[in-house]
Amino acid sequence: MKAGFDLSSLQFAHTDSIVKHLGIEFTEAGEGYLEARMPVDGRTHQPFGILHGGASVVLAESLGSTASFMLLDDPAKQRAVGLEINANHLRAVRDGWVYGRCTPIHLGRTTHIWDIRIRDEQGRSVCVSRLTVMIVGS
Repeated sequence: MKAGFDLSSLQFAHTDSIVKHLGIEFTEAGEGYLEARMPVDGRTHQPFGILHGGASVVLAESLGSTASFMLLDDPAKQRAVGLEINANHLRAVRDGWVYGRCTPIHLGRTTHIWDIRIRDEQGRSVCVSRLTVMIVGS
């Protein structure tokens, strides 16, 4: 990510969006990574009381598309939008928090590809995802 990026400037994380509805919080950005956390509770459960795979995918896509947004040359004229995502769900989580970290695989002019790893509070793998983001003009 760009050096010195202030995560509190991510206004869309505080507006009426899925990021806010699911309680996703961006926690740390550094050279080549972005991290966030998401609660595992009634907002993110599937009917059997465990983390919904779709919620993990929302966390993964939110991380990757936000990381791409943070790299845009001109955010007033460009947008970072998800093009393709896949996810493998590895472990059930019933409560607490899950933590995601995304790192770049490819950072091109018009596409970015991200590796996103989600883990539980004990550091165990919960979900592995890959996201392709397209950079488009606004």
